[in-house]
Amino acid sequence: MSNENAIFTNAQALRIMRNIINNVEKIIVGKQHAVSLVVATLACRGHVLIEDVPGVGKTSLVAALARSVNCSFKRIQFTPDIMPSDITGYSAFSPKTGEFEYRPGAVMSQFVLADEINRTSPKTQSSLLEVMEENQVTVDGHTHAVPSPFMVLATQNPVDYLGTFALPEAQLDRFFMKISLGYPDETAESKMLDRFKGKNPLDSLAPVAEGADIIALQNLVEKVHVAPEINKFIVTVTRYTRQHPDVQLGASPRASICLFRAAQAWALYEGRDYVIPDDVVQMAGPVLSHRILMRQEASMRKISVDDVLDIALEVATQGVDLR
Repeated sequence: MSNENAIFTNAQALRIMRNIINNVEKIIVGKQHAVSLVVATLACRGHVLIEDVPGVGKTSLVAALARSVNCSFKRIQFTPDIMPSDITGYSAFSPKTGEFEYRPGAVMSQFVLADEINRTSPKTQSSLLEVMEENQVTVDGHTHAVPSPFMVLATQNPVDYLGTFALPEAQLDRFFMKISLGYPDETAESKMLDRFKGKNPLDSLAPVAEGADIIALQNLVEKVHVAPEINKFIVTVTRYTRQHPDVQLGASPRASICLFRAAQAWALYEGRDYVIPDDVVQMAGPVLSHRILMRQEASMRKISVDDVLDIALEVATQGVDLR
């Protein structure tokens, strides 16, 4: 579709989502679920954090997604010396006009790869807070909107690696989902070697969707029906994470909204125009886990975030009539 007012049917939306996933899988082998989560995040106007050890394909996944959608793409390589102005832009005096003019930063793109985001200082990390929440940057008192669709895809190595800074809670809460790729199995790794034995297949990857397609998809996701019982189910899950004695910081109200929207996107991906409880269950981990901070003594008792979410989902299932 060529115009931004395009309207999708559910079948067209599903086709676009699967076309993008299949295209990315030409580069990322054996990780369909992770790729599907990234595409679902895109359909929800969200941002995704990909955390894993080096060399498993984090950056390749982002590059493949950007090439699959015919939109602008910029990469920010985060290092300790990068400045906030490199990201948001800055004002510079123009001798020609005699006025200060805005010089766009790297964030002025539809897809932005924040590569190794935890290798820069918290001050520089915080320069992304406004744009990830409001799709705009403010420089010297002037606000500049980013293009639509807009998505930040950040990669990071585990925080216990040398030279990394832990992302603050406010930054983590801006990420719609956090996912991990993990190592491929033996079959997938062998297939990967076959694909990369010649020229990098990423170089010839062609787009399968336009920006207008993504905007129409995002609009359609918001129309997926969510029954009041499902609404209550979501609220029960997120509120439980704030009440668990081993949790220091539970899921925020923003997390409830994200889980609501993620369930809508997953329902659409499964070919439905309505949400069922399993959609919420499937999305709870990727949407909520990075937003929950456990108390130190919880690790001594071997209680993890996953344990808390399992109990929260069980409590919600028992307390809400989902028939």
